[in-house]
Amino acid sequence: MSHKMAEAGSLKEGKYVILDGEPCRIVSTEKSKTGKHGHAKVRITAIGLFDGSKRSVVYPADTSVEVPVIDKRNGQVISLTGNSVTVMDLETYQSFDMPFPEEDELKDKLAAGVQVEYWDIVGRKKITRVKNI
Repeated sequence: MSHKMAEAGSLKEGKYVILDGEPCRIVSTEKSKTGKHGHAKVRITAIGLFDGSKRSVVYPADTSVEVPVIDKRNGQVISLTGNSVTVMDLETYQSFDMPFPEEDELKDKLAAGVQVEYWDIVGRKKITRVKNI
Protein backbone atom coordinates (compact mmCIF):
# COMPACT_ATOMS: atom_id res chain seq x y z
CA MET A 1 0.00 0.00 0.00
CA SER A 2 1.58 3.26 -1.08
CA HIS A 3 -0.74 5.68 0.70
CA LYS A 4 -3.46 6.00 3.34
CA MET A 5 -6.12 8.60 4.03
CA ALA A 6 -6.24 11.26 6.78
CA GLU A 7 -8.43 14.25 7.56
CA ALA A 8 -6.91 17.52 6.35
CA GLY A 9 -7.55 19.08 9.79
CA SER A 10 -5.36 16.45 11.50
CA LEU A 11 -2.22 17.15 9.45
CA LYS A 12 0.69 18.85 11.20
CA GLU A 13 3.92 20.58 10.22
CA GLY A 14 6.71 18.07 9.53
CA LYS A 15 4.30 15.31 8.42
CA TYR A 16 3.73 14.21 4.83
CA VAL A 17 0.85 14.53 2.33
CA ILE A 18 0.28 13.82 -1.36
CA LEU A 19 -0.57 16.99 -3.31
CA ASP A 20 -1.08 16.91 -7.09
CA GLY A 21 0.14 13.29 -7.07
CA GLU A 22 3.48 14.34 -5.53
CA PRO A 23 4.57 13.26 -2.01
CA CYS A 24 5.34 16.42 0.01
CA ARG A 25 6.61 17.41 3.47
CA ILE A 26 4.28 19.86 5.21
CA VAL A 27 6.05 23.11 6.16
CA SER A 28 3.00 24.90 7.60
CA THR A 29 -0.68 24.45 8.35
CA GLU A 30 -3.09 27.24 9.15
CA LYS A 31 -6.62 26.60 10.42
CA SER A 32 -9.45 29.09 10.09
CA LYS A 33 -12.47 29.03 12.37
CA THR A 34 -15.82 27.81 11.21
CA GLY A 35 -17.79 30.57 9.52
CA LYS A 36 -21.46 31.32 10.13
CA HIS A 37 -22.56 28.90 7.40
CA GLY A 38 -19.44 26.94 6.59
CA HIS A 39 -16.77 24.56 7.68
CA ALA A 40 -13.39 25.19 9.27
CA LYS A 41 -10.73 25.42 6.56
CA VAL A 42 -7.11 24.28 6.57
CA ARG A 43 -4.37 25.87 4.45
CA ILE A 44 -1.52 23.43 3.86
CA THR A 45 1.85 24.54 2.49
CA ALA A 46 4.21 21.73 1.53
CA ILE A 47 7.43 21.09 -0.39
CA GLY A 48 7.67 18.19 -2.89
CA LEU A 49 10.09 15.48 -1.75
CA PHE A 50 11.27 14.73 -5.30
CA ASP A 51 10.78 17.98 -7.21
CA GLY A 52 11.35 20.57 -4.43
CA SER A 53 8.29 22.57 -5.58
CA LYS A 54 6.25 24.50 -3.05
CA ARG A 55 2.53 23.79 -3.07
CA SER A 56 -0.32 25.46 -1.17
CA VAL A 57 -3.86 24.15 -0.93
CA VAL A 58 -6.97 24.96 1.10
CA TYR A 59 -9.35 22.18 2.17
CA PRO A 60 -12.34 21.95 4.49
CA ALA A 61 -10.92 20.47 7.72
CA ASP A 62 -12.95 17.26 7.40
CA THR A 63 -11.77 16.47 3.83
CA SER A 64 -9.95 13.17 3.37
CA VAL A 65 -6.51 13.62 1.83
CA GLU A 66 -3.86 11.10 0.75
CA VAL A 67 -0.87 10.59 3.04
CA PRO A 68 2.10 8.62 1.64
CA VAL A 69 3.34 5.49 3.38
CA ILE A 70 7.11 5.97 3.69
CA ASP A 71 9.14 2.77 3.75
CA LYS A 72 12.51 3.65 5.32
CA ARG A 73 15.12 1.12 4.20
CA ASN A 74 18.86 0.53 4.34
CA GLY A 75 21.04 -0.03 1.32
CA GLN A 76 24.62 -0.05 0.13
CA VAL A 77 25.94 1.96 -2.80
CA ILE A 78 27.17 -0.41 -5.51
CA SER A 79 28.24 2.16 -8.10
CA LEU A 80 27.95 5.77 -9.21
CA THR A 81 27.36 6.55 -12.89
CA GLY A 82 26.64 9.81 -14.66
CA ASN A 83 23.54 11.05 -12.86
CA SER A 84 22.40 7.90 -11.04
CA VAL A 85 23.37 5.77 -8.06
CA THR A 86 23.04 1.97 -8.01
CA VAL A 87 21.98 0.80 -4.55
CA MET A 88 21.49 -2.72 -3.18
CA ASP A 89 18.87 -3.17 -0.46
CA LEU A 90 20.56 -4.76 2.58
CA GLU A 91 17.48 -6.85 3.42
CA THR A 92 16.24 -8.09 0.03
CA TYR A 93 19.58 -7.80 -1.88
CA GLN A 94 17.65 -6.25 -4.76
CA SER A 95 19.67 -3.69 -6.76
CA PHE A 96 18.18 -0.62 -8.45
CA ASP A 97 19.17 2.77 -9.83
CA MET A 98 17.98 6.03 -8.35
CA PRO A 99 18.83 9.67 -9.05
CA PHE A 100 21.59 11.44 -7.16
CA PRO A 101 20.28 13.30 -4.10
CA GLU A 102 19.90 17.07 -4.59
CA GLU A 103 21.66 17.92 -1.31
CA ASP A 104 25.40 18.50 -1.72
CA GLU A 105 26.21 17.15 1.77
CA LEU A 106 24.73 13.79 0.71
CA LYS A 107 26.20 13.82 -2.80
CA ASP A 108 29.72 14.44 -1.49
CA LYS A 109 29.61 11.39 0.82
CA LEU A 110 28.43 8.87 -1.78
CA ALA A 111 30.94 6.25 -2.89
CA ALA A 112 30.88 2.52 -3.66
CA GLY A 113 30.48 0.51 -0.45
CA VAL A 114 28.89 3.33 1.57
CA GLN A 115 25.71 2.46 3.48
CA VAL A 116 22.70 4.73 3.04
CA GLU A 117 19.16 5.11 4.29
CA TYR A 118 16.66 5.52 1.48
CA TRP A 119 12.94 6.05 1.41
CA ASP A 120 10.59 4.19 -0.89
CA ILE A 121 7.60 6.50 -1.34
CA VAL A 122 4.73 5.79 -3.75
CA GLY A 123 7.03 3.57 -5.83
CA ARG A 124 9.83 6.16 -6.04
CA LYS A 125 13.12 6.02 -4.16
CA LYS A 126 15.21 8.77 -2.57
CA ILE A 127 18.48 8.65 -0.58
CA THR A 128 17.88 10.54 2.68
CA ARG A 129 21.13 10.04 4.56
CA VAL A 130 24.55 8.43 4.51
CA LYS A 131 25.19 6.15 7.48
CA ASN A 132 28.39 6.43 9.50
CA ILE A 133 30.06 3.08 9.86
